[in-house]
Amino acid sequence: GPCTECSCSSGKETDKDASNTKKKENRDPSFIPKIFFGTRTHKQISQITRELKRTAYSSVPMTILSSRDYTCIHPVVSSSSTNRNEMCVELLEGKHGKSCLYYHGVHKLSEHHALQSAHRVYQAWDIEDLVSLGKKLRACAYFAARELMVGADIVFCPYNYLLDPQIRESMDINLKGQVVILDEAHNIEDCARESVSYGVTESQLRAAREELDFMVNNNIRQKDHEPLRAVCYSLI
Repeated sequence: GPCTECSCSSGKETDKDASNTKKKENRDPSFIPKIFFGTRTHKQISQITRELKRTAYSSVPMTILSSRDYTCIHPVVSSSSTNRNEMCVELLEGKHGKSCLYYHGVHKLSEHHALQSAHRVYQAWDIEDLVSLGKKLRACAYFAARELMVGADIVFCPYNYLLDPQIRESMDINLKGQVVILDEAHNIEDCARESVSYGVTESQLRAAREELDFMVNNNIRQKDHEPLRAVCYSLI
């Protein structure tokens, strides 16, 4: 095609050529795609990172995204059998006048890995390694792993972190222009079904029905609540 980049340009480029040139100029030349490596279980991530350590790419900046069930080191939250996510959020919001001192130490973990990378002694690690270091530095492994995603070349995570739009949004995962690898991809169907499914117990349905009965009987947005109540009755 006609030259449009240097002084020998005829200056007669078409609108299409001009728009293409503009797109090329606006594209960030320093953009390097990340590799998102999805697995079925956290245990498989451990196996893959162990293999990564044995390769020439062991020093590549990486991170592992996982739930608080695996990475929370707060003594109260991590030992709780109830919803750890809610307890963590309550601590971060200071609802009961308490905050998480481990969350405020996140920078200690991320700076430790940045220092290792700068000295070229960076090594592939596993969730257990991060949690162990987090306990030593009194720093939150869960949020540190998320922070490390910014500078990581490869991000390991379970399937649902890539498939579930709500999780992607909450974890600030943008897959546009990135490389996605799905290990044992024949399991994707089950994971996709789980991502758009939700389970409730009979006791939860009965509690919801009682609340909706109260709403309808007291004329509180009756038009909205009556259909929901009907669904609860039919399911029960």
